Amino acid sequence: MKVLGIETSCDETGVAVYDTRSGLLAHALYSQIALHAEYGGVVPELASRDHVRKLLPLIRQALAEAGMTVGGIDGVAYTAGPGLVGALLVGAGVARSLAWALDIPAVAVHHMEGHLLAPLLEDDPLGRPEPPFVALLVSGGHTQLIAVDAIGRYRLLGETLDDAAGEAFDKTAKLMGLPYPGGPQLAMLAGQGRAGAYKFPRPMTNRPGLDFSFSGLKTQVMLAWRDGDQSDQTRADIARAFEEAVVDTLAIKCERALEAAGCETLVVAGGVGANLRLRAKLGEMAARRGGRVSFPRPAFCTDNGAMIAFAGALRLQAGQHEDAAVRVLPRWDMATLPAV
Repeated sequence: MKVLGIETSCDETGVAVYDTRSGLLAHALYSQIALHAEYGGVVPELASRDHVRKLLPLIRQALAEAGMTVGGIDGVAYTAGPGLVGALLVGAGVARSLAWALDIPAVAVHHMEGHLLAPLLEDDPLGRPEPPFVALLVSGGHTQLIAVDAIGRYRLLGETLDDAAGEAFDKTAKLMGLPYPGGPQLAMLAGQGRAGAYKFPRPMTNRPGLDFSFSGLKTQVMLAWRDGDQSDQTRADIARAFEEAVVDTLAIKCERALEAAGCETLVVAGGVGANLRLRAKLGEMAARRGGRVSFPRPAFCTDNGAMIAFAGALRLQAGQHEDAAVRVLPRWDMATLPAV
């Protein structure tokens, strides 16, 4: 089965073709970073309009790279939520129209399930991770630990009580004057920081539980920046200390989650999953425990069509699909998904 995947939940237009026999055939991505940079964040109306402009050309590009015509598609998968309602409607409308015109099934995909399953797209020398495992989802708006009992059977173990890790990266970068998008800029700057120049707390690690909180850490950074000399070296030192605090916190909670779930396989997905310090720290933790950790390639940590095509293919193979109505769910609890 060849599945066309469409992702338009926020500020990236992603399209991919996934073959259940041959794997990923093609993927194309357009980022709106330049469009939103002058506003310092995503403008929903501009995001929706840009998806309208870019989606059909990207579909043609992905099909050409896969050596296919539109008639070769066996199913369509599209992000139905969570996300910006206008952006979601662009992808859902195009997907439903294609499915109706070609008389093929279409399936709505949960954006975070797409992220969760993205590491399973990769060629892992130890083989594809199979449930049960623990997933750490760390994207711009989500920080969650999830027990994956089976594909489609998810239990929330812990989540952020305020800012997600990605939001904390972006807001911290902005308060220190780094350009949009700030998270990746801060992570690069952290590489120039001096170890031990600043020390920030590891929030909520001195108490039991698997929830996160990063708003207080952000405040600590703000105070350190305000009271410092605000030189380039101070900015780099603070960036390193902040990154270390976030990474250590995530690693401590991940280890607790593995113990609570009684398994030794960790899957990490979402934009913050591309962070090199986080990858190294979680790899060390998994090796120490005799377990394993799986990441998607950095290009598939951020929003993309490949993860949607893959997640959709699993559900289409299981006989799941939608009716002809165009529906989106800007807020969507992943625990309500049916099992595959």
